[in-house]
Amino acid sequence: MNPDVLTRVEHACQDLLAADQPVTFDEVARRARIGRATLYRQPELRAAVEEHRQTRRDALTLTDNATQVDQLRATLQALADKVRRHDEQLRRLQRRDPSH
Repeated sequence: MNPDVLTRVEHACQDLLAADQPVTFDEVARRARIGRATLYRQPELRAAVEEHRQTRRDALTLTDNATQVDQLRATLQALADKVRRHDEQLRRLQRRDPSH
């Protein structure tokens, strides 16, 4: 296998990741200036593409998790604010009603 081809494939994958674009065999082949079938037939090339595809999936998973954490944090904060308001209302009502 030509080491230059592997280098071009690696660079194509890295460029796609850096641009936050999906790492697809079609796009990697186009950017690396080789046939898509070559990527599939050459185990070393295919492994390089698959590794970068997994890196993107992992990054998306982490991004998704961070987004969910932020959303949960905001929801929890809104709920805490609502509980504080209800507590204040209860205290005011209890002050008005001396039987409690």
